[in-house]
Amino acid sequence: MPDPETAALLRSVLEDLCAPLPPSDAGARTEVASRLLEAVKPGAPSIDELKKVGRETLRPTPTMWR
Repeated sequence: MPDPETAALLRSVLEDLCAPLPPSDAGARTEVASRLLEAVKPGAPSIDELKKVGRETLRPTPTMWR
C-alpha cells in the first residue's frame, strides 16, 4: 500500500489519463490503475514516468495482434 502522498499522486495521474474515457469504461481505468501501482513498487517514480506508464497502457493494440 503506497503512502498517502504517493496514493494522492497515483489518483491524480489516473484521473488525468482517464478523463477522456467514458465513465462506462471501467476495464481501462482498472488496467491503468493496476499498471500505475506496479510502477511504484520498485521505488518512487516521477509523475512523468507514471504518466508514461499510463499512456502506454491506454495505447491501442495493433490490429495484427488481435
